[in-house]
Amino acid sequence: MAEVTYERYEGADAAGQLDAFLPAYEEVYADPPYSEGPRDVAEFIERYPQQIRTRPGFRLILACDGSEVVGFTYGYRLPADTSWWGNLLEPMPEKFARETGERTFAVVEMAVRKPWRRQGIAAGMHAQLIERLAVERVTLTVRPEPEAAPAQSAYEAWGYRKVGRSHPWDEGPFYDAMVLDLR
Repeated sequence: MAEVTYERYEGADAAGQLDAFLPAYEEVYADPPYSEGPRDVAEFIERYPQQIRTRPGFRLILACDGSEVVGFTYGYRLPADTSWWGNLLEPMPEKFARETGERTFAVVEMAVRKPWRRQGIAAGMHAQLIERLAVERVTLTVRPEPEAAPAQSAYEAWGYRKVGRSHPWDEGPFYDAMVLDLR
């Protein structure tokens, strides 16, 4: 295996990278606990460019082994009118849930292809994703244990703490919401 390198794309520059990491997305999300079918992939393909256009601070990191994309992660700053914290089953105090558009960066997707897992690639992508972010905190949602125990363990090792259970859409699964304080 070649040495893994990381590529960062900000804002509109990330739009042209969908084809580069879509095979990795399809591969990772074919396995449990995610097992997304063709409809979910099609929705992702439709949603990704929309997120770039409408979400401030959009940032994409690709992990590459030579010319092959082996992992990806992306996110953006939560806007002032976000529903992110409103999806929690237990309401958060207003002071915690208040967003300004500059306060919180949300990690929306993070995935590493199976042959490259357990090699520190996710940690490297995460470090690149949050590097020099001018925000107070980072948030993400993850499937609960035991479904996603390796991901939960990694996030906790990186300093995230659980703040509640999230149910972002009616027919979707439940997630654990986690926060990493940067200040």
